[in-house]
Amino acid sequence: MPNVIRAFDICGLLAVELFLTIEGELLVNEVAPRPHNSGHHTIDSARTSQFQQHLRAICDLPLGETAQNIPAVMVNLLGEPGHKGPVQYEGVAECLAMPGVHVHLYGKALTSPFRKMGHVTVTASTLEEALVTAKKVKETLKVVSIA
Repeated sequence: MPNVIRAFDICGLLAVELFLTIEGELLVNEVAPRPHNSGHHTIDSARTSQFQQHLRAICDLPLGETAQNIPAVMVNLLGEPGHKGPVQYEGVAECLAMPGVHVHLYGKALTSPFRKMGHVTVTASTLEEALVTAKKVKETLKVVSIA
């Protein structure tokens, strides 16, 4: 990876989004010279978040540990199909009542179908527990427009 960063002449964070196919082939989907949505869970789950790591790198400070503190799952909050206009969030209170749920809204005033409006990080003592709660969050929290 250091050679890729040198080739791009980057100082800071280089996010590489990968897909693993059923056949076991590793595909590069996106390269971004910035904090990336695929790593937003690090705010709640890692010793050093991707945001803090980026700042450390560009300020020439020692990099932090990248170990995960706790298992985590991230759910993207997307605008619901058929909804366009001023945003309204349904189910936030119910989700915040669930253990280990961390809601991050991006402050966008308008929603549209499938527009990313925020994310939820679910932390738990095991990955399996986090997945169960994340499924409940996905079923409960909806991004709609004000009717």
